[in-house]
Amino acid sequence: MSFYWYKNTVFYSLDIETFYDSNDDGYGDLPGLIERLDYIASLGVGCIWLQPFFPSPDRDNRYDVIDYYSVDPRLGTLGDFAELMDKADHYGIRIIVDLVVNHTSIHHPWFQEARKDKSSRYRNYYVWSDAPLRFDQKHLVLKGEVQTVWTYDDTAHQYYLHHFYEEQPDLNLVNPAVREEILHIMGFWLRLGVAGFRVDGVKYLIDGYGKEAEPRLHFEYLQEMREFVAVRKSEAILIGETNLEPKDLVLFVNDEDGMHMGYNFYVNQYLFLSLATEKAAPLQKALRAMPRIDPMSQNQMLSFLRHHDELTLKLLKKKEYERIFERFAPDENMRIYESGIRRRLVPLLHGNRKMLELAYSLMFSQPGVPLIRFGEELGMGDNLALEGRNSVRTPMQWSDDSNAGFTTNERHTPVHPIIEDGPYGYREVNMYKEQREPDSLLNWLQRLIVIRKRCPEIGLGKLRVIRNGHPAVLIHTIEWNNELLIFLHNLSDEVVKLERTAFDTSQKRWTPMFCSVETHHFKNGDVTLKAYGYTWLHADKRN
Repeated sequence: MSFYWYKNTVFYSLDIETFYDSNDDGYGDLPGLIERLDYIASLGVGCIWLQPFFPSPDRDNRYDVIDYYSVDPRLGTLGDFAELMDKADHYGIRIIVDLVVNHTSIHHPWFQEARKDKSSRYRNYYVWSDAPLRFDQKHLVLKGEVQTVWTYDDTAHQYYLHHFYEEQPDLNLVNPAVREEILHIMGFWLRLGVAGFRVDGVKYLIDGYGKEAEPRLHFEYLQEMREFVAVRKSEAILIGETNLEPKDLVLFVNDEDGMHMGYNFYVNQYLFLSLATEKAAPLQKALRAMPRIDPMSQNQMLSFLRHHDELTLKLLKKKEYERIFERFAPDENMRIYESGIRRRLVPLLHGNRKMLELAYSLMFSQPGVPLIRFGEELGMGDNLALEGRNSVRTPMQWSDDSNAGFTTNERHTPVHPIIEDGPYGYREVNMYKEQREPDSLLNWLQRLIVIRKRCPEIGLGKLRVIRNGHPAVLIHTIEWNNELLIFLHNLSDEVVKLERTAFDTSQKRWTPMFCSVETHHFKNGDVTLKAYGYTWLHADKRN
């Protein structure tokens, strides 16, 4: 039975400028990524998501674009990109790129022309007003850093709309010419071989605030994008950055007029609430609330623990995210945008290896496909001395050589400071060291990826949460194509013994597939889970 390629793969996200520097100028680059593709392939990754590599003033980690059709010269050339596509294909790895079209840089030629001349064709590429319109707090994405969504331009003599930084004016998707420009951008990169796009801030892309249009027009544009991709490259996908409740998610991720895939922010946030409270109920609630994805449809969800931005907790109630703050971000400097955490995963979990494995097991065993942020497979740390979200954007730590092996030229400062000291310094945490240690996080995660790829049921099957008498224990099954898997997770630091009747009343024999070191499986089917323990079981068909 054949399914769409992305239904059961593993995604890996990286920022070229902080991955590997091949020419010793302090910036990671495309040739450096090409050189390290063998490492990514060794992880078992099937698709790489590249963060923006376009020319940019870099006000916002290159999400402020000034040219959608080129590569920043510091990162390489279009020729290098073509070679990357060829080498990735050799390893059986697909490449998707960021489509950042809810806004441009203030320095983009479109905006520069728009602000100079009210009669310019580019004036209506953006959203202008003679006076700032009233806005709700929900329109402030970067709370604490940005106070308004309207900024006055001295040259244009009008205010322009920006949901993010003032250096990122919103594009006006109501204008057919803007939509046509975006399709040209997509066509250009599809022609170069990309497997699709991660659509940045898709909610704000079609937000009607400040724009004169019927609400449905915006959703029709998602359909327009979807149809364009289908015609140009039938296997290409659109992945929406969708921090939404399940009831709203279906408007953006669906077979008719939405994205192929969406980020599962909802389950992600409740997963951390369960970890913080050591209670299974929040995650149970989230898993039950998610709409089931038809295995025969083109849709899928993308699961993750951390990525290049903050750990957003916007979908939780204030008392809930404050509970997470109390456990995982007790210092004000660890927080951002009122309801976010600017920490990498391992320091966020206090370096607790058992809890870390539990978190990955929870993420890999939920419906959808997993996404890993580069460096997380090593257990890299963060640098809270850096401003904003840059705390989690430090360069990859390859070795204990100078500059963590990211760059070898001492004369050039890396684009972001290397983590030098402490338990997450590059001498303690690096790729070469962990490759040589059988029990390292890197080697453990590689084993988990192998197991996950052997279980297509997880990406395709139907989930059922099983009630049990232990508030700290999450038990769920996934069934598909006459295959049945059961997952047991202990979210507490106490030992839990589960009698077989707590999770199974059948006469099936269960074969352990993957479990924490101290998990004990008894002959009668009972299971003992130590602190933060977990086990994956497969129903033996012979019974």
